[in-house]
Formats: sequence, structure tokens, C-alpha cells
Amino acid sequence: MELTFKVSARIARPVAEVFEAIADPAQLSRYFTTGGAQGRLETGATVSWDFADFPGAFPVEVIEVQPGRRIVLRWEANEGVPEGDAPVVDAGYFTIVTIELEPLDGDTRTLVTISEGGWHETETGLAASYGNCMGWSQMLAALKAWVEHGINLREGMYR
Repeated sequence: MELTFKVSARIARPVAEVFEAIADPAQLSRYFTTGGAQGRLETGATVSWDFADFPGAFPVEVIEVQPGRRIVLRWEANEGVPEGDAPVVDAGYFTIVTIELEPLDGDTRTLVTISEGGWHETETGLAASYGNCMGWSQMLAALKAWVEHGINLREGMYR
């Protein structure tokens, strides 16, 4: 059995607007990737994400994009949190992130569901999955604040 989690939120905007806020690196950099994002989320692309709390840009493989419906990403599992100047500990395997969008109420709202799975069933794998679950939950809250109100909740949070 592999470790997997799922989080979701309802965003009071149409699917196309929510999808664009996730797929567009300029928007993603404004509310989620605190160190910036490079590259649009398109099937077959490898983009770069950087976070202030995990310094150093890293690759994110875009496995599948169905505009307005689904984004599937693959990235290397990290089973360690850096302390001071210590590097992130790459675990030597990958996890899969699936972002699904569903229109609600005549496409005036969007249900965004994010799942991630593939961690090894170890103490460090479990801890890493909890950390990413927290991160994706924060991403959903930040996405909601960004697309509904133009507010960056993560500004100053990690620096």
C-alpha cells in the first residue's frame, strides 16, 4: 500500500479562471511558488518551481493536462526538511500529483481536488506526505484568496 492523500476546496470563480491561475507560471508565482515558477503547465513539459521554504528550483514533470479538467504532475519525493543551510533530502523516487477541477453551480464556482501519492511506507515517507498535504492545503487557500480577492496569502510567510 502506498501513502496517498486528497484535499479539496471550492473557489468562487469559473473553472477556466481557476485553471489559468494554476497553469500560468506568472500567476502561480504570485500566490504559491514563493521563489517563482518557470514554464506553463502543458502536457509533456518540464517546468521549474522554487519555494522560499525549500530553496532551490526543482523540476516538475507535467504528465497530463486536460484544460479546465485535470493536471497530473510528477516530481521527486523529498523525505527531509532542510535545517539551516542543509539541502533537501531527495528520496530517490517520485510522487504523482493530480489536480482535478469540477464546475459547480452553473460554472460560477469550481471544486478543486488535489491528490498526491507514491511515498514509501516509512517514517520519513509518512512525514514527507504530511508536509506535502499541508503544502497543498495552503496552496488551495492561497489559490482561493488570489482568484477571488487578488490577495497573496503566502507573501512574507517564509522569508
